[in-house]
Amino acid sequence: MDRTSLRVCADPANMPFSSDKGEGFENKIAEIVADELGVPVTYTWFPQAIGFVRNTLFAKRCDVIIGYAQGDELVLNTNHYYRTAYALVYRKNNGLDGVDTLSDPRLKDRRIGIIAGTPPSATMARLGLMTHARPYPLMVDRRYDSPAERMIADIRSGEIDAGVLWGPIAGYFASRNGEKLEVVPLLKETVGPRMIYRITFGVRNLEDEWKRELNRIIAKRQGDIDAVLLDYGVPLLDEHSNPITKPRH
Repeated sequence: MDRTSLRVCADPANMPFSSDKGEGFENKIAEIVADELGVPVTYTWFPQAIGFVRNTLFAKRCDVIIGYAQGDELVLNTNHYYRTAYALVYRKNNGLDGVDTLSDPRLKDRRIGIIAGTPPSATMARLGLMTHARPYPLMVDRRYDSPAERMIADIRSGEIDAGVLWGPIAGYFASRNGEKLEVVPLLKETVGPRMIYRITFGVRNLEDEWKRELNRIIAKRQGDIDAVLLDYGVPLLDEHSNPITKPRH
């Protein structure tokens, strides 16, 4: 493996995670890892869609994916460096204050935005919330379309009453470019798929030594990683699903 740089596989237009301008939180975390290794960061850019892993990590064009959900058998996961959940987003003082689960009766006839194909869509279907739901596409080229930003804009304008987004996306966009929205991690769901996930670095299978090296860096620089995530509005959760509000050292 090339040790002259930290070779990262990333999407060039996937804020708040990564961008080819280095503006995403995964870009900042890559810099922390590279600092620890004493090398620069180099990127292989590819849209995060079908074929991403095959065309980047598996093609050996790069050596690490900075954000990967734990438990996916496709790659070898490091230890997780954060834990977060899908979140409900809504405007304050709009009749939904205090709603923290999709089964809340106050959501029954509301227009709720949902990214098609994500785990919460199955939960919404089982709860009968899809009748008034507005779906947004999952697989898009983010250089040309940003469904999450459209959903946030639709919540702010009143076009829809609420939306369900992956926590890091919700936290980032709900606090930018307009009225600050409520972001409530969905920690109490009892039906449908899980909403809470641990996020790791993804490396190639059998590269256990590289995985161990990255695990050492995660343990050593956890506080710095937390600071980056909190700065981007990521709703961080500890192992008991309590919110983390300041960096762990």
